[in-house]
Amino acid sequence: LTLRPKEKLFLNGAVLVNGDVRADLTLLNDASVLREKDIMTEKEANTVCKQIYFLVQLIYIDQPNLADYRQKLDTKLLDVTDAAPSMRPLAGQIRALVSEGDYYHAMKVARKLISIEKELLENAARSY
Repeated sequence: LTLRPKEKLFLNGAVLVNGDVRADLTLLNDASVLREKDIMTEKEANTVCKQIYFLVQLIYIDQPNLADYRQKLDTKLLDVTDAAPSMRPLAGQIRALVSEGDYYHAMKVARKLISIEKELLENAARSY
């Protein structure tokens, strides 16, 4: 990983802040790592698809509460596919990736949901 000056990083439950200069890090084992740009706060999760991303993020970084987050995630995925059936393939991908424990890639797919949701909401707003 190459960190920008002052960039924050979540690493296995700890928040690290880089110093004043660019730094390169090499991880030699599996770890839960989130860069600052990939972290969403609960306040930012103000749409269903953002809530899906946030829940996958929580699954990734807070393993002790995995079962609770997965149940909430399943509910949100059903909500979004009921409202927009075109999102079923991406929702299915997220389910599969979470089941496989590939949370980081599930977050990437959730970002795609957010983009589609944004486009749908913008189109709906233009229709009125």
